[in-house]
Parts: sequence; structure tokens; C-alpha cells
Amino acid sequence: MPTDFFSSQAESLSALFAPRAIAVVGASSNAQKIGGIPVDYQRRFGFEGALYPVNPNAERIQELPAFPSLRAIGQPVDLAILAVPSALVDGALDDAIAAGVKGVVLFSSGFAEVGAEGAAAQVRLGDKARAAGVRLVGPNCLGFMNVARHVYATFSPAPGVGRVMPGHIGLVSQSGAFGAYAYAMARARGVGLSLWATTGNEADVQVADCLAWLAQDPGTDVIMAYMEGCRDGPRLRAALALAQANGKPVVMVKVGRTALGAEAAASHTAALAGDDAVYDAVFRQYGVLRARNLTEFFDLAHSAAVAGRPRDRSIGLFTLSGGVGALMADEASAQGLDVRPLSEAAQDTLRSWVPFAAPRNPVDITGQVTNDVTLIERTARVMLDDRGFASWMGFLAAAGASDAFWPVLRSLVTSLREAYPDTLLAVSTLLSPEHRAELEAMRCLVFADPSDGIRTIAALAGPKPAAAVAAAPASMAPSLTLAPGTMSEPDALVLLADAGVPVVAHRVVRSADEAAAAAEALGDAVVVKIVSADIPHKSDVGGVALGLRGAAQARAAFERTRDHALTARPGARLDGALVARMLTGGVECIAGVHRDPVFGPVLMFGLGGIHVETLRDVSLRALPITRDDALAMVRELRAFAILNGARGRPPVDLDSIADALCALADFAQRAGDSLDSAEINPLIARPQAEGGCVAVDALVVGRAP
Repeated sequence: MPTDFFSSQAESLSALFAPRAIAVVGASSNAQKIGGIPVDYQRRFGFEGALYPVNPNAERIQELPAFPSLRAIGQPVDLAILAVPSALVDGALDDAIAAGVKGVVLFSSGFAEVGAEGAAAQVRLGDKARAAGVRLVGPNCLGFMNVARHVYATFSPAPGVGRVMPGHIGLVSQSGAFGAYAYAMARARGVGLSLWATTGNEADVQVADCLAWLAQDPGTDVIMAYMEGCRDGPRLRAALALAQANGKPVVMVKVGRTALGAEAAASHTAALAGDDAVYDAVFRQYGVLRARNLTEFFDLAHSAAVAGRPRDRSIGLFTLSGGVGALMADEASAQGLDVRPLSEAAQDTLRSWVPFAAPRNPVDITGQVTNDVTLIERTARVMLDDRGFASWMGFLAAAGASDAFWPVLRSLVTSLREAYPDTLLAVSTLLSPEHRAELEAMRCLVFADPSDGIRTIAALAGPKPAAAVAAAPASMAPSLTLAPGTMSEPDALVLLADAGVPVVAHRVVRSADEAAAAAEALGDAVVVKIVSADIPHKSDVGGVALGLRGAAQARAAFERTRDHALTARPGARLDGALVARMLTGGVECIAGVHRDPVFGPVLMFGLGGIHVETLRDVSLRALPITRDDALAMVRELRAFAILNGARGRPPVDLDSIADALCALADFAQRAGDSLDSAEINPLIARPQAEGGCVAVDALVVGRAP
């Protein structure tokens, strides 16, 4: 789904999220009831537009004239808040459509979260709203708040206890309860919000739509999101791509990491959970900062709003204490940051100032700064001029608590920010709230604990520079339609070879004599494997013979593997055997495509054999991908060193692996919905001099219509 899909929706969502006129259907004179709370909030909190209570049983509600229906208002209404029982929702939506309402917030529950009948009713509501061009938030939601415009389309008690300040962070949540708690946390931590929204069951407006609107909102710099599941993976990807292209960091809490968590999420909102590993891969593709808990959720969002994201993972560490410098170095190494040493020339300069300094990185200038406070800024400039670090962090001990040191610290940050505008700056010291706020206004992060600072900077940096995801080129090859069911191994190998995947030299034989002739033709050692679409895992039934040399061994292996297969699976259909050249050496890898229920075809690559089963060291990408994506998949494996020539072994041909992955991805794209899964296991990775990678075994499964 292209990102410009959301451009056409921006106007309708703006009418919803920034309304000039609001009606509350089911309005109550009791400001403590669901239908009374939004009326009370608009009146108390300064909504500047028109407000219309709708209740056929009252003439006035909370000192405002009441109307029997939306149509009876007779004036334009941008947003209708429906606070009515589920049995009255259909009629209320019909009234909204007839009145020309542009957006609806539906608080009512009793839809997809309660079962199949409710789910069907929810689908009808969404279809009806979309057909009429009405944007619908909910049902089973807590609504939204546009903090800057004083719009409170919610019945959450959180704003009644105390409101958050206006700010530049947008927060969207599928869960109303989570959203309300996050609102309270934002208020307690002094985090300013632009928009707060909950989407509930998402009959129409999804988290993705909110992400896209916030990505285009000039009043939002950072987006926070809570997800339990997603039914439209392409829409979510397009929204994340739009946020990434517009430079809006997205901080995400996505629950359902485990099977139990996914089940709990689905039972709560009827959201489709999908495979969490695929979500994680998609988030990595689009530079999403995934938070593991609420504290990290807010720390990352606040830090991103203050300082943005560093351009890479390099960091310069400055300290007044050797011990804390070691602590920072340990944490930075554990987080995978690039703590590259200063050049010898830069180190010599620092030693000329302080002979007993530790000038590599971390740079420990010692307590000598007590005699010469200019050493801090001079050292920082040497570090940044020498290595151009993307981030710089200075540990200044408790100096920040001293009023006498404050002018020095303020001057340091002012000077460094002016000289290095693209560098993420952070200091670790003790500061008053007022002084902390002043430094943060200059886009400098402040941490009491230097380890917290290192972890936050590492999280902001992400696994790689957050560059926009490049568009994958469209395939020039014709589309494919696969037959349902499991394909035989020879057919799968031929299909993948035609797609551009290098496959092992092989012959399909129907008799023992043909097996003998094939072994002679292929030469060297060969493998004999039964051919049967009914037996995908041939070694489990004794249907594979390895290391065969000469015609006699191949002939005997043909008979033996056939007998074993028929004994284990008497009803299986056997279509001869495959005789293939046996490869030795190289690194066993696995590559495959499976269809995720949310994101569609997903490419997988990892080390094969016992590695994939025990270490689960694989990388994933939702399709389509670019060749750079394919190379990144290979490099991000924890065991990449094995491929790159560990212990003096020659490195494998990485380019050939990337080419094979791109060919497999292209095949999956062309097969479209007719493909259920495809797997190459093993894909033998070899050095370029040995011919690069080659597929030895393949399994392709067509999807049942």
C-alpha cells in the first residue's frame, strides 16, 4: 500500500481529530455518566467550537439546549460522539449519516470482542460508515483527545483528575485502559501531548490511520503507540514508512511476544495477533523503537522528542571519573555502540593538556577540571572534531548540583549545540528540574545514571541508521499460479531454478538402472532421495542415502530408500528418486518464505541444521525487499562471523546469498496468494571460488483457495 494512500484520508481524519462542531448523542445531565462526561469536558476545558447535546428526553443538558436527533440540529457537525447502548448504535449511525456528520466516536461495547455475532455487526457498521464517507473510531473505545485544540471526545476519568500539558508527542493506543494509564503517566512525568487516541475494535479507523495522521501533523514530532494486534499489515507498513520518511520517530509497545500474551491480546480486543517475530522484523525495517515496558515507553519518547535520533551508533564518552568511564564503556559495549578510539594525534593533544589523562574513548580528563573548567569543552571539541561521533555523552559527577558550576554547564551545552547541531548531546549529572528543562530545551538529554543514558542512546540509535526504506523494484517476470498442496522436490527445485535460485546438479530417475546411470553422469559422490509429494521429510522415513560412489551403490540405494519409504508410509505415492551431486564443506543455511496472516509473505534467512532449531538465529523481512535488505538480513545474524570467515576459514560469497534471497522473494511475489510457503534447507553457502551458494533441498507448498 503506497504512503500516498493516507494523503487522501488526511482531510477526513482532520475533520475527526480537529472538529469545529461536536455533538454528543446520548448526552446526560449527570457529568459523571458516560454520556455526560464529554459534554462536561468540552465546557470545562475550553473547546472553542459549537457543542450540541443530543437526547430526545431532555430539553436542556448541562445548561445547553438539547436536540432530539442529529438531524434536528440543523447545523454542520464534524464529530458525533455516540454514547448509546449497542442496540441503538445502528439507528444513531444512520442519523449521523443523514445529518452529514464527518466523523463518529463510538464508545459502545458488545461487538467483535464478544463473539461472532458481535463481529458481524461490527463489520456492518464499518461498511456502512465507509460507504457514507464517515470516519468511525471504535466501537469499544475510550475515544480521543486533541490536547492543543481542547477536544475531549472521551469518557476517561483521567483528564478530570488533571490534564496533560499541550506538547509535540502523539499517543495512540488500541486499548482504552492502557491509553488512560499512559495519559496519567504523561501528566505525572510532565510529558506534553498533541493527540491522545484510542481505537478499540477498529471497525474503521485503525492505529495505522492515527500513525499516518500524526506523521503528517505539524504539531507532532514523536509518535507513541500501543498495539495488541493488526488486521491490515500493508496499511501499518505504509503508515510507518510515512512516519519514517517525515522524520517522526515511532515508539511502540506491541504486546503478544509469547503465545500466551498473544492469546490474551486477542481475547481483549479481538485483534489479530500474528507472529511477533514478524512484527519485530517490520518494526526494524521502519526504524520503530520498540519499548519493553511503560518506563522505557516514556523514556524513549521523551528522549526522542528532546534530542531526535543519532545518525549512527558511534559515541564519544567523556568522564571525570575513571571508574564511571569503565562503567560507561562496559554498558556501551553491551549495547553494541561504536566506541571507536580517538586518533593518536587527538590523544597526544589531550595528554599535552593533562599528562595523566586517559585519552582513548572513554576520555577521562580526571579531576583536573577543578583547576581548569575549560578542559571540558575543549576536550569535547577535540573528540567531536576528531571522530565526528553521532552522539557525545559526558559524565560530570555531582557538579550539576552546584550553583557555581551551572554557568559552565550551560555554556558547554550552548557552545556544543551551536558547533555540532547534528550531534546527539547528553550529560549525566544531578540537576534541578529547572536546569534540566533548560538543557533539554537546547536538545541535550540529561541522566542521573550514566548507564540509563547509554541504554537510551543505544535504543534511539536502533540496530542501524534510520534511513527511509527503499522501494523494492517491481518484478519484470510473469506472475505464477501454483497448484494447491505440497510440490515434489524435483518440481520445487526446477521452479526455484527458473526463478534464479542456484540449485544443485541433479537427475530424476524412475528405476535402479537410471539411478546408476545418473550417478555415473554426475560423478563424485551423490545423494539418492525418494521423490514423493506425500512425504515432505524424506529422512524421517529412511528415504535418503548419502555419500554414494559409483553405479552399484546408487542402484542399491534406489531400492533401499524405496523399500524404507513404503514400509513407513504404505499409502504414499512414489515418483522415483532424485540423484544429486553431494556437496561437502560450506555452511548450512536455511532460506524460506511463509505467509503471515497480517503482513503476507515474509522472507526468512538463518543458519541451517541444528542452528535454526536450537539457536533460532534467523532474520526476517516482510516482502517486498531490496538487495540491500537481503544483505542486511545476512549481516544481522548473531552468528554472522561463521559466514564471514571465522577461525581463518574463507568467507562465504555474501553476494550470492543476497542474490538467492532476492530471487526467492521475487518468486514469492510472483506466486502471490497461490503460495503458502517455500523453504530451501539446506542452502549451502560457499566461498566465491567454490561457486557461491547453492540450494540442495527445496519444499514448496501451494495455498489452498
